[in-house]
Amino acid sequence: MLGQATQPGHPIPKSMPQPETSDRLNSNANTLPSGSAIALSTESVLDALNLILAGAPLTEILKSIVGLIERHSEGMICSIFLVEKDGVHLRYAAAPNLPESYRIATDGATIGPNGGPCSLASHRRQAVFVADFQSDSRCENFKDKPLSVGLLAGWSSPIISHGGEVLVTFGMYFREVRTPMEREVQLIEYASRVAGIAIERDRSQSSLQTAFEGIRKSERELRQMVDAIPQAIAVLTPDGAPLYANEHVLTYTGISLEEAQKASFLGVHPDDLERSQTNRKQGLELGAPFQLELRLRGKDGLHRWFLVQYRPLRDEQGQIIRWYATGTDIEDRKRAEESLLKENSALREEIDRSSTYEEIVGSSLPLRKVLSQVSKVAPTDSTVLILGETGTGKELIASAIHKRSNRSTKAFIRVNCAAIPPSLLASELFGHEKGAFTGAVQRRLGRFESADGGTIFLDEIGDLPLDTQAALLRVLQEREFERVGSSRPISVDVRVLAATNRDLESSVTAGTFREDLFYRLNVFPIQIPPLRERKDDISVLVEYLVERYAKKTGKRFGHIKRSTLALFQAYNWPGNIRELQNVVERAVILCEGETFSVDEAWLQGKATRSAARVLPRPGMLAEVENEFAERERKIIECALEASRGRVAGENGAAERLGIPPQTLDSKIANLGIDKRRLKSANYKRRLS
Repeated sequence: MLGQATQPGHPIPKSMPQPETSDRLNSNANTLPSGSAIALSTESVLDALNLILAGAPLTEILKSIVGLIERHSEGMICSIFLVEKDGVHLRYAAAPNLPESYRIATDGATIGPNGGPCSLASHRRQAVFVADFQSDSRCENFKDKPLSVGLLAGWSSPIISHGGEVLVTFGMYFREVRTPMEREVQLIEYASRVAGIAIERDRSQSSLQTAFEGIRKSERELRQMVDAIPQAIAVLTPDGAPLYANEHVLTYTGISLEEAQKASFLGVHPDDLERSQTNRKQGLELGAPFQLELRLRGKDGLHRWFLVQYRPLRDEQGQIIRWYATGTDIEDRKRAEESLLKENSALREEIDRSSTYEEIVGSSLPLRKVLSQVSKVAPTDSTVLILGETGTGKELIASAIHKRSNRSTKAFIRVNCAAIPPSLLASELFGHEKGAFTGAVQRRLGRFESADGGTIFLDEIGDLPLDTQAALLRVLQEREFERVGSSRPISVDVRVLAATNRDLESSVTAGTFREDLFYRLNVFPIQIPPLRERKDDISVLVEYLVERYAKKTGKRFGHIKRSTLALFQAYNWPGNIRELQNVVERAVILCEGETFSVDEAWLQGKATRSAARVLPRPGMLAEVENEFAERERKIIECALEASRGRVAGENGAAERLGIPPQTLDSKIANLGIDKRRLKSANYKRRLS
């Protein structure tokens, strides 16, 4: 219960009785949204305050306050009584939704102990709550009036002036039996403050000094109310210079009011600054409500997205005298939008690439073993390393793992590490900030951010430079990374699938691949068999591919020559399924009639030349790679000696070798070449 009435701006006394909280009463009480009594609708509060500041008639202000209360308490019918000058009678100042017959019957009511709740509250100078007109003994002589129009409960709260005079009485009615909740009590208290400010200001017109003091007090109370609203609010001059910022703004930014008044765009993200300044200037010049979306830096140094809405306040001549700006935190909404864009981008990429995929066709024992491994590892979040020769379908296996995983509804991002220049690979994987390097004109999200919540497939993982290998290891171990040009860690939830046709163990021995990264990737290795080990699948694959390419070219084949199938079976297919696909496509284009065949010359002799590769000598691949790396090392060292250890520039080693300096730097790092040693050796030879 409200208990004794309070003066505007004063807290409710501790001695005030509180609303009953029994299950019976709470079952009848309407529930307001959490904090709604304090966090009143910003627009509603500003509307009422604008009317006061603009000098609107008192009745118009009071009607606005009635509307504010009714919007924040479902089922409530609100009215306001003004005490007449005789101090004895009550007259309605605002009652837009009160039944007309009841309003006529009660208008001009006498203040005293035998009237309704408003008469009794004005008489007692304290709040009165009638939970049930039918059973409340205080309303025995009054109850017929409200009951006749279906009003079952009524509350009243008087507003007392600073001089102790009853100024106005609120009347709240319900068409159900109920008592107030604490939040409704606070709601009425805050509305009473606004009404008290309006009435005091109206009455103070007779004296300039009284008006001045009332305005000063009203402004303080208005600021207190605005500070209580949990939303960023600022007051600006007609040209947009800051005059005032509420407590929410100062708390978020960690600055003082004086600092806020010095800069209009304090703390705006650099990427949003130019756009925001331009759009804000245009909006202020037009003089109509407008809004901006921008990122503002908090006292923790992090930026969050805000929707800033500007509304002008005009005087009686229509001139703008103030701008109100309210900021709403929309960080969660922007993150959701960004996530949706990433998923859409991944989906478009999936659609673009799907036309080049072949289904996993075949039933040979080696293929069944692979598919069995896929079915076992797919539901987990384990990292998978897919090994196999070029053209064996490693990407198809990665796609199958993703589609059968719990992340199948999220993004599947593919990255071919060998197709991206080493100098750009870190930016491609982890993104970069604006200005991180030449050409970085804006912030860019990396592939790992795009794959957040889903799967990333790193093809040709053996081609990763050593510095990028270190960053990838951090992602696998700590699930976080940093954009190029930033020191802020970004957490991600990504499953990693990797593939290579290289012998990574030999690369580890040669020092071109990190041993710790290899063990992190090699959690669940899957070896894809080459086509020569899947002879039983060749005929099925040929039939499938012939039908696929025939449909594309508008042809129809009813027969495949047996000799053609035998030729396909005998060939060793060093390019595996990719080579088979190309041969079939070429043959479909050239074939006439309904019989599919191939030119035997395409495959003759190749089987003999490639037969030696069917069972390679153990360690042969590592020896070839080591031999190539050693030759490459000697060539680079000679170029560095000739250029005195200088990589870039005129007569530098990169120019001598005809490759970009970034590529040469990557090779020097991968091969472990010491440029300083070569420069020193060259210098000593010149001295001798």
